[in-house]
Amino acid sequence: MTKTNLVTGFLGSGKTTSILHLLANKDPAEKWAILVNEFGEIGIDGALMADSGAMVKEIPGGCMCCVNGLPMQVGLNTLLRQGKPDRLIIEPTGLGHPKQILDLLTAPVYEPWIDLRATLCILDPRQLLDEKAVKNENFRDQLASADIIVANKEDRASQESRDAFDFWWQNFGNDRQFVMATQGKIDNALLDLPRRNIAELPASAAHSHSHAPQKGLAALSLPEHQRWRRSLNSGQGHQACGWIFDADTCFDTIGILEWARLAPVDRVKGVMRTQDGLVRINRQGADFFIETQNVAPPDSRIELISAVNTDWNALQASLLRLRLS
Repeated sequence: MTKTNLVTGFLGSGKTTSILHLLANKDPAEKWAILVNEFGEIGIDGALMADSGAMVKEIPGGCMCCVNGLPMQVGLNTLLRQGKPDRLIIEPTGLGHPKQILDLLTAPVYEPWIDLRATLCILDPRQLLDEKAVKNENFRDQLASADIIVANKEDRASQESRDAFDFWWQNFGNDRQFVMATQGKIDNALLDLPRRNIAELPASAAHSHSHAPQKGLAALSLPEHQRWRRSLNSGQGHQACGWIFDADTCFDTIGILEWARLAPVDRVKGVMRTQDGLVRINRQGADFFIETQNVAPPDSRIELISAVNTDWNALQASLLRLRLS
C-alpha cells in the first residue's frame, strides 16, 4: 500500500513550497509521487518540481475532482500502478474542494492500494482577514477537512492576523493539531500521523456538475515552429490566463519581474528564462518571491489568476515586448 497525504490550501497559501520542502527532506531510499492539480491550463508546478526526484503527474485546467473524478482517477491509477511509489502526495488546486477527493481516496476500489494518512491544510493566517476568502466554501471546507493546520508564512504575519488565527482556532479548529511554519518548512513526520478528522463535509455546488474534459499536459506543448501560445480558463469566480514560450525565447530580467509584480491580478506563478538564467516567480497579492532554478524545463511558463475581469490582451502585449529573442 502507498502512504498517501492530501495537502490542501487556498490560493497562495504555500502548498507547492511546502511540498518542495518535504521532498528535499525525504528519506532518499523512498520513492515519492506527486499528483498536482492547477486551476489554470498551463501547468507550472511540474516545472517547479522538475528536479525534485519525484514522479510528477499534472492535471491542469480546473479541479481534479470534476468530470465525475475521471481526471484524478486516471492520474492516480497511473502513479499507483506504474510508479508504485512509497508515498503519494496529492495537491489540489487552491480553488479545489476536498470532499470529492477524499471520497475517492476512501472508496473501496482503492482500499488495497492507498494507506490514507493525515490531511494537511496550508493556511496563510492573513487570509482569515479577507472577507472574500472566509466566505468561500472551498476555503472553509479545506480547513474543515484537515487533520493538521499549517499556519504558514509566520514571517509575514501581523498581530492582527495572529489574533484572527487564534480566534478561528478557539472557535473552529481546536480539535485538530496545528503547527507554525515559515516558507513551508514543516516536519516530514507530520505525513505519518493518522487521519483522524472524518467529519462529513457538505457537497459543493460548484463541483457537483461536469466541466468540459480537461487537457493533459502533453496537449499544452508547443506545436513545431510555434514560439508561444496563450490559454484561458475560468470558473468559481476566478479567471486564469497563462502563456508558454519556447526554449529559445529569453526575457529581460528586470522587465519580467516588474511585469509580474505590477500585474493587476491576485496570483502570479511562473518559471521564466531570462538573460540572467532561469527565474522562478511566485506572487500572491503584494507578497512577491523570486529565486533562481537550476533545472530548466523545456519552455518558459507563467500564469496569472484574478477574481475580477482583467484585460489579458493588454497584459499580453506588454509581456511580448519583454522578449529579447
